[in-house]
Amino acid sequence: MGSIRTIPDLCRRLISFAFRRCRASDDLCRVSVALAGSPVVRISVSDTGAASCLEEFQDLRVTDEVIFAEKWDGTLSVRTTGASDEEVHYYNLNLKEGSSNSWLTRLPSIAKNGVRFSGTEVCLSISEKFEVLLGEIKQFIEKMLILNIPNIAFELVVQHENVYKSCYGDAFLPSKSMPSPFSASNVERLKYGFEDYILKRCNNLSNDLGLSLNAMEHLRTGMGTICSSKFSGRQNPGLTVDAVIIISEFSDETNPCSRECGGQTEVLYFKDFSPSLISKSSLNALKGIDWKSYGLTLGNIMDQGGSASLEWENLPPHAHVDVNFPPSKQKVLSERSLLKKAAKLALDDVKEKHSRILLSDRALKIQSHAPDLARTLAGLILSSNDMEFQGECLSLLGLQTGVGAEVVEECVMDKINAVIELNDRKPERCKEAVPFLFEDDILQGMDFEDECEEGEDSFDSLDM
Repeated sequence: MGSIRTIPDLCRRLISFAFRRCRASDDLCRVSVALAGSPVVRISVSDTGAASCLEEFQDLRVTDEVIFAEKWDGTLSVRTTGASDEEVHYYNLNLKEGSSNSWLTRLPSIAKNGVRFSGTEVCLSISEKFEVLLGEIKQFIEKMLILNIPNIAFELVVQHENVYKSCYGDAFLPSKSMPSPFSASNVERLKYGFEDYILKRCNNLSNDLGLSLNAMEHLRTGMGTICSSKFSGRQNPGLTVDAVIIISEFSDETNPCSRECGGQTEVLYFKDFSPSLISKSSLNALKGIDWKSYGLTLGNIMDQGGSASLEWENLPPHAHVDVNFPPSKQKVLSERSLLKKAAKLALDDVKEKHSRILLSDRALKIQSHAPDLARTLAGLILSSNDMEFQGECLSLLGLQTGVGAEVVEECVMDKINAVIELNDRKPERCKEAVPFLFEDDILQGMDFEDECEEGEDSFDSLDM
C-alpha cells in the first residue's frame, strides 16, 4: 500500500478496506460512510461484509507529520465481528506507534446473544474542512460504483448544522437502467458501470434520475482483457488487466461533455478493485500505444499528482474519449506490457463494433480519395454502350438497371469504404493477408509483423 499524505486519502483507504471486506462476503452488503460535526468532524466507515483481520490497518503509513500534529491524533476505533463469532470485538489502533507492539489495544467485547451478523465499523475524529472532505468522499464513491459490483451498495450520511439544517443521506446503488447480472465478468460489469459514470457526468444526471437513452446511443464502447498467465504458461491466475475505452460522439457543442472535456481524456486507474494513483509504468504504457494506427494523435500526457489526463491534437469536433484500467491486486513486472495490450484490445473492439470509428491515418487518407474514385467508376459503368456489361456491373453492386448516377456512385463509395475499413482492422490483418486497395511506398515501410507479434499470441519480456 502507498503512503497517506492527506486526510481525504486516509478516508479513501478506509472505504477501500470496507469494500474489500464486502467483496469477500457472498451476501448482499452495504458500505456506509457517515460525517458529522464541525470544526472537528467525526467520520464513521462501516460495512456488513466479512470481519476485519486488523492486519490491513498495519499497511497504513502516514508520511506527513502535519496530519498528526494539526489534524488527527492517529487513533482509529474499530469494532468488528464475523458471522460465526459470538461476540463483537472492540479495538483502539494508534497509527502513531507504527509497527510497534503498542499500536493495538484490545477493549472488552460485547456478546451478540445468538444474533447472527457480520460487519466492521471504523471511527475517527479529525480537523478538516467539512465541504472539502464531503466532496472528496462523494467523488470517490462515484468512482467505486464504476466497478458495478451487484451485491454491494454505498450509503453516505451527512449531518452538518452550518450547511445542512438536518441530517440527509445519499444511497448509491448499481444502475437499474444497465442490468449487470451476478454471472457477468469483471470487464462486462465495468463496461456498464463506466457507461453509467460517463452519462451521469456528461448529462448532469443525479443518482436517482437514471440514464438518458438518447445519450446512450452516442457511446462507442470497447473492452479488452489480458492475463499474464497466457504468456508465462503458469497455472496460477497471474496478473489480469481489464481495459474499457468509451468514445462519446455528440452532434453539437451544447452537450455538457463537449463543453467540459473538449480534447482531454481522464484516465481512471483501479488497483485491487479500488481507484488508485496511476503508476509511471502505466503512463509509459499509454505513451507506447501506436495511437496513429487508430486515427488519433496524442499530444501530451499530464501526470496530475497520480492521476493522468491525455490531450489529443486531432480529436474530431464533439467527440470525447474516456479510458479505464482496473488491474487486479497482484503486481508483476509485466504490468506495463499487459496494460498496453489490454488497451489495444479495447481499441480494436471499438473498431470491430462500430464502422468508421478509429480508422488509421492511412485509411483516412485513402478514404479521402473514395468520392473521386466512386464518381469515376460510376461514370464508366453508366456511360458504357455495352448494356450487358452495364447490367452485370449493377448486378454485382446489388442494383437494378435504370438507377440514377447518384445511387450508383453512393453504392460504389460504400463498397470502397467497407474494403478500407476491413483492411484497417488489425485483427483481420494479423490473421491473414487482406489485399490492399492501393499499394504505395509507405506500405513497404510499415512493420506489420511487429504489430502482430504484440497481439494476444506472444509475449516479449523486453516490453516489461
